[in-house]
Amino acid sequence: MTPAARLQAAIEILDALNATAMPADRFIRDWFRRRRYAGSKDRAAVAERVFDVLRHRSSFAWRMRSDGLVIASLLREEASPESIRALFTGDGYGPPPLNEEEMNAINSPPQGGPLLHVHGEYPQWLKPELRRAFGDRLLDEMVVLQSRAPIDLRVNTLKADHNDVLNELRAEGYDAEPTRYSPFAIRIPYGTTGLDKTTLFTFGAFEVQDEASQIAALLVDATPGTRVLDLAAGAGGKSLAIAAQMQNEGEIIATDIDARRLAQIAERAKRAGVTIILPRPREAGERAGVRGFVEAAPPPHPDPLPHIGAGEGISLFDRVLVDAPCSGTGTWRRQPELRWRLTPERLAALKATQARLLEDGARQTKPRGRLIYATCSILPSENEDQIAAFLARHSDFAVHPSREVWAHSIRTEPPPRIDQFFRATPLTTGTDGFFTAILERLG
Repeated sequence: MTPAARLQAAIEILDALNATAMPADRFIRDWFRRRRYAGSKDRAAVAERVFDVLRHRSSFAWRMRSDGLVIASLLREEASPESIRALFTGDGYGPPPLNEEEMNAINSPPQGGPLLHVHGEYPQWLKPELRRAFGDRLLDEMVVLQSRAPIDLRVNTLKADHNDVLNELRAEGYDAEPTRYSPFAIRIPYGTTGLDKTTLFTFGAFEVQDEASQIAALLVDATPGTRVLDLAAGAGGKSLAIAAQMQNEGEIIATDIDARRLAQIAERAKRAGVTIILPRPREAGERAGVRGFVEAAPPPHPDPLPHIGAGEGISLFDRVLVDAPCSGTGTWRRQPELRWRLTPERLAALKATQARLLEDGARQTKPRGRLIYATCSILPSENEDQIAAFLARHSDFAVHPSREVWAHSIRTEPPPRIDQFFRATPLTTGTDGFFTAILERLG
């Protein structure tokens, strides 16, 4: 592909992303699968351009006073007006010639500096909530969220030792370092490829999982023999981490309304050497109680548990994890498209779902058991506000301080700001943005 053709591909992908909810990285992958003429360098260059625009869409639109986001990305690279014009000719599958409005915008930068939400690259309507979360640190937090996230691995202690995996990765030429807080995490620089082709991965020695997500799983504090319900398990990343904590002894029921994602657990569990996870899809809109489970086939467990099914004699769980669907604001480094897809209406719907899941989780938690609520959000309305509202409805639950679980069960250096709750951001912890609350049922 010529440089101009690469620009046109980026423009087409960005236009198409406006009409889909698919993650940008997956959409780009599928887009190129239908266009086999593009080589690996072409794909990398186009993807880099697309993600650059997604990370800086607000300031690029401010620079061009409208659309023309790809043009603004070239200006950010200090391309001259003449070189930009030479790429926009319509020749060789490139973009059409620049119009007068675009040329005027290129030649006449806007006067004055951008507003805070433009500099911070977040939707303007979110400013009050973000100000609640960060106060005077708002811009600093938002700037770090524009950076590229590293790749974090979780060493699977059912099959490998942390130091052994770290040394083996280094021996294979990977720039691998231990992370600061999770005792099982290894960090690899952004852009590293080939990890899924390594013998270590095939053997099940590690999974890709951000350190903050690992910490949330650690705070579940599930010991061998525990009964755990993972109420919104997705593809099972936290279920696998919890199974390793439990030394593969006990049982984990993993539920989700997305049967396609849940189906990935069987293969991942087999690779990890985990046999205690039972996937149970359920219908959208149903309660997350056991009566709503739909039999998964085939489960990785040798036999379905007898108390899952008819609904009679249902026992409760020692630990219930509500890893709730959320805005994903804490993952903006990895999925920058999410910042522009979030709307007030979408946020309201997510908060309603979170409240319902907390109610469902409470019904499944045994006395003296724990309900753990987690999001990859940095917004108080999805985090602290949800917990406050839940506790106002449930006098039979109380906060179990996250710092106490850390001191008693994890015992490594605690993350900053871990107290009643665990809060993480790229600026404070070097991880994705995350929130975790531990609620204990009294009785």
